[in-house]
Amino acid sequence: MPRLQDDRERLYSRLKSQAIATPNHEWLACIVASWCAGASALPDYLGLEPLQFNELVDHFFPDCDVPEQAPSGIRLDFSRMLERDDLVNLLKQYSQAYTFENNCIISIIVAGCLGSDHLWQDLGLWSRGQLSDMLGYNFPGLAAKNDKDMKWKKFLYKQLCEAEGLYLCRAPSCDVCADYAKCYGPED
Repeated sequence: MPRLQDDRERLYSRLKSQAIATPNHEWLACIVASWCAGASALPDYLGLEPLQFNELVDHFFPDCDVPEQAPSGIRLDFSRMLERDDLVNLLKQYSQAYTFENNCIISIIVAGCLGSDHLWQDLGLWSRGQLSDMLGYNFPGLAAKNDKDMKWKKFLYKQLCEAEGLYLCRAPSCDVCADYAKCYGPED
């Protein structure tokens, strides 16, 4: 694990020095560095379309050799993600701006939702705080709704359920639910 961390940090420094200085650039550099080191659940092309991936790399990391295929070998099956369009629409609805950069962030987040860990880990971010900052920057209205600090992946899916009028939890409220700790609190 220490070697993976060293590789990831070296690549992150190189990626970060290559691109435009925007708040998303730092998060994208973390995501790409982790992905290149095989430390994320993101599939080929980071979950982007090939053309979109190439534009992202050319724009943000023009002098870095970023592979198209996931170094981890992860191949996610988006056909099993029936809610993909709903997640994209949810994020677009709350998007701060509709730009190429933001569109990439949306696609990467949705691909990360297919992973089996916490969303920040599946994306290859280094902490939950980074994910919270990224969501707050790109989707401020949505992030503000998570005022009880629900785990982000659960929160996004809860938003989808509520939009459809579905309430799958049996407890009358989260505060009295026996599974409260699974939805809220630290994600270590």
